[in-house]
Amino acid sequence: MLINLCRLLQTALLLSLQYAAVTAKMMSKADLHAKQAVAAQRFALEARPASRGTVKNITFTNPRASEFYVDGSTLPEIDFDVGPSWSGLLPISNATNETRQLFFWFFPPGPQGSTEDLIFWTNGGPGCSSLEGLLQENGPLSWSWGQAKATPNEFSWTNLSSLLFIEQPIGTGFSQGEPNIKNEDDLAVQLVGFMQQFLEVFSELKGLNFYVSGESYAGMYVPYIVNHIFENPTALDLVLKGFWISDPVIGWDVIQSELPAVNFVHKYENVFSLNQTFMAQIDAAAERCGYSTYSATHVTFPPKGLLPLPGKSTEGDPGCFLWEEVFDAALLVNPAFDIYRIFDTFPILWDVLGFPGSFEQVQVSPIYFDREDVKRAIHAPVNVTWTECSNINVFPRGDASLPSGYTVLPSIIEKSERSVIVHGLGDYILISEGMTWNGLQGFQTPILNDSFIVDGVGALGNMHSERGLTYFEVALSGHM
Repeated sequence: MLINLCRLLQTALLLSLQYAAVTAKMMSKADLHAKQAVAAQRFALEARPASRGTVKNITFTNPRASEFYVDGSTLPEIDFDVGPSWSGLLPISNATNETRQLFFWFFPPGPQGSTEDLIFWTNGGPGCSSLEGLLQENGPLSWSWGQAKATPNEFSWTNLSSLLFIEQPIGTGFSQGEPNIKNEDDLAVQLVGFMQQFLEVFSELKGLNFYVSGESYAGMYVPYIVNHIFENPTALDLVLKGFWISDPVIGWDVIQSELPAVNFVHKYENVFSLNQTFMAQIDAAAERCGYSTYSATHVTFPPKGLLPLPGKSTEGDPGCFLWEEVFDAALLVNPAFDIYRIFDTFPILWDVLGFPGSFEQVQVSPIYFDREDVKRAIHAPVNVTWTECSNINVFPRGDASLPSGYTVLPSIIEKSERSVIVHGLGDYILISEGMTWNGLQGFQTPILNDSFIVDGVGALGNMHSERGLTYFEVALSGHM
């Protein structure tokens, strides 16, 4: 009797699964596309009042400004009008024999953007071009991995403000001259020197509210630049208001990479798909290296004090380089493993900039910014071979500055009106860590789960704002 009942239940379950499968298959492609369109629409910006033109009306009286003008309707391979912009090379000082120059690309605000604000953006590396940010992150056009052609970027930061991309430091992108900086203070001096020359040509931008932003190694650049401006308040005719850093380098490698690697793999076990023998091996190593219990012991609310090193080295002790072990193992399982966005698999998406994942990969040559017609359109030197990340060491003898989280970052949070740190939860490279600012160590209350809410979508990560700093963790987001 019991056997017959079990068989009956199995038959009923099988029939229900078969019915569900048939029902699912009955959904047409049109229905699927309609559902996708509705889901995508939830992320769209609210409808805005119709405005004439694509940008705020802006003119520059200095005759030199016209030398840098870019006609947004004539950019090669772009089949829409990006609008007016200005780009080219300017020196980092007013010295008559100055040969070092940085490449910039300036965009005025869109119809609803503010003419009172100026955002400066830099990518990291060190030595990676800010034109990546322009084309694949926050600029007015989007040509990201896998896109057959460029499209207008609905979420461009020009919706908010004027936007200035600068390839810096010297040795990056189209910028000219021999790198000679020793540390972040040297970098800040050169960047501010460039901004002085920029404001002489585009003098109508003087007096604007100024925000400094960037990603990755810009977690070093940005805080030191901001600190330099605060310490030299008359150097720039701009009103420094605050900063934004995304997935930033702000601490020691052992804290931001080695220590969290194993916990990160456990969080995304189904993505990494590493075998149980290897998992047991790195779990044992994490225990031996003092990584396993570190967060539970030291990352408390409120914090007990400054975060200690888990061992003796700021890089990692011998036998404790677990980030590298995980990376090597991940590549065995998935040769397309992308440290910047862990969800990627084969085929590797085409990238117009030639750097679609963990490794440089030029699938169409020359890459976009190395085309002569593109260089001429944006007043870039045609004799430079452009790459997304420089083959030149922009710090010839290394960056001698200590991580910003232990030096200038806490103080600039205190001095800024707005301070933002963002972390993509799908980024394998870097995580955040504790700091001391406004008299206290770290956040005094926990970061609540599902506290980052997107209207019409729901929770898409976590956020916390306390004592002048706003912090975001964004789900499904990678490094860029």
